[in-house]
Amino acid sequence: MKIIAFDIGGTFIKYGIINESFEITESHTVPTDAQKGGQALIERVINIVESYDGIDRVAISTAGQVDSDNGIVVHSTNNIPYYTGMMVKSLIENKTGITTFVENDVNAAALGEAYFGAAKGEDNFICLTYGTGIGGAIYLDGKLLKGSRSSAGEVGHMITHAGGKQCTCGGEGCYECYASAKALIMSIKRITGEDLNGFQIFEKENFEKPEIRSEVDKWIDEIIVGLINIIYTFNPPLIVLGGGILNEDYIIDLIDRKIYNKLMEPFKNVNIVRSRLGNQAALLGVAYKASQL
Repeated sequence: MKIIAFDIGGTFIKYGIINESFEITESHTVPTDAQKGGQALIERVINIVESYDGIDRVAISTAGQVDSDNGIVVHSTNNIPYYTGMMVKSLIENKTGITTFVENDVNAAALGEAYFGAAKGEDNFICLTYGTGIGGAIYLDGKLLKGSRSSAGEVGHMITHAGGKQCTCGGEGCYECYASAKALIMSIKRITGEDLNGFQIFEKENFEKPEIRSEVDKWIDEIIVGLINIIYTFNPPLIVLGGGILNEDYIIDLIDRKIYNKLMEPFKNVNIVRSRLGNQAALLGVAYKASQL
């Protein structure tokens, strides 16, 4: 079986060809051009699919809340205009004739970790990704918890600071306003005046500056606040943390050193680990699900 899998974000579309052994045999990244809107985005995906011969399945991981049974984007922010309500599955299938599976990007990453990565063999775990926002996926009893309208797992919009910063969701004090990679970047700029990206912050010449290290430590404390809320709610045996910035050893090590002293005894069994598949998790997760159709 030959599968083409897409991971659609607000900035880039990553896509690759995946074989029957679930190996990514080629991969590409192109700009999303999100400002052109959801219809143009899906037309671009269709054009890419049609540029290949012999495709058996199309697998889509995408930003937004997704009804995966019907392949519809239930809700999306304005990061991709006019994407809410987009009938992704039927649009692609009607144009290409190829069976298509669609899933939310963090749910897709959780599926990848469950089948091939850090959560392989686990029936219960939480997957979180830290980037522009914070995404969550809840995997219970061997399947994703989707909620009544396919929107469960929006942990980035837990309120951790009542009456706090304004969030893009319209709320105030959301977790992602304080603990996302974007939140760290903004706090570093506020303190130093420098435009450093997530990787630059941890470069030695920057990270050794006391004012930067202090902001990083405060940010990690914010991550821990959200993790404790999630741990107390679900009592999971495993939490998998993803997002490029989480590749930094310092972050995981400090979480590890601090969080267990803050947890009640029955919750201390939780194992907190990094994603094993990185940015391939979502592609592999949706590819596997598509292969089962």
